[in-house]
Amino acid sequence: MPELHLLRPDHAPALLAFEQENRAYFAASVPDRGDDYFARFEERHRALLAEQEAGICYFHVVVDDAGEVLGRVNLVDVADGGADLGYRIAQRAAGRGVATSAVREICGLAATRYGLTVLRAAATVDNAASRAVLARVGFTVTGETRLSGRPGLTYLRRL
Repeated sequence: MPELHLLRPDHAPALLAFEQENRAYFAASVPDRGDDYFARFEERHRALLAEQEAGICYFHVVVDDAGEVLGRVNLVDVADGGADLGYRIAQRAAGRGVATSAVREICGLAATRYGLTVLRAAATVDNAASRAVLARVGFTVTGETRLSGRPGLTYLRRL
């Protein structure tokens, strides 16, 4: 069963492999990270760990029994009892409940470990899978938005 782990320095190689292997898959539903992200991955990883240490964000990886990263679930821009939720799951793990389980778990951690009272999220209108995950774990639609020029919906969940 996959486990959710707080991001650590030693996750870097598996996380990079996850991002590289799923780049085209992710680009079909969310904006591509760009070549610079991959070229400067180590630097970016260190910066994320520094943000996490400062309590600005909490980054998590979904790891399988073999130590491979199946997904990411992040709480970003933590302030005033709230945070923005973001997640992505590997193509090979899609449709197996991994995202729903991980998002449900992060909601619990947000309340108990990080002391948050509300989470915000957004998904493009054409990302039915992500919208379904948010609905299954109790997020409600709060409005419309544009995500990298694409129509999207905003969501909220009180913890």
